[in-house]
Amino acid sequence: MADDLLRVEVVSADSEVWSGDAEFVLARTTDGELGVLPQHAPLLSVLVESVVLIRGEGGDTQFAAIDGGFISVADNRVSILCEQAALSEDIDAGEARQDLERAQSDSDDEDAARQVRWAEARIEATEKAG
Repeated sequence: MADDLLRVEVVSADSEVWSGDAEFVLARTTDGELGVLPQHAPLLSVLVESVVLIRGEGGDTQFAAIDGGFISVADNRVSILCEQAALSEDIDAGEARQDLERAQSDSDDEDAARQVRWAEARIEATEKAG
């Protein structure tokens, strides 16, 4: 791999969601949005429920909904580890909207709030992908 690319892996608890070379990664941490380019300083951070943008080699862009987790950056490698993740192309937007409605009608506990944010991330990923 050339020094002008990142090796990126998005991994959920039960599968590797995406892996490949990329020019840029944008993820949302508990401290705000984080952009990663080649030669980025080493980093470990906590992710929130959101959409990760991966600009692949040649400009091909992937959007992955994640339910939080961790991001690790070192030696031009980016690892995104989470319990649940899905590429926009694998998300059923209608099902995500139903999940959102169901979660919004649930009690106000933290689990329901997490389910709302996870459904919103999946909807956002499909909208960004066009």
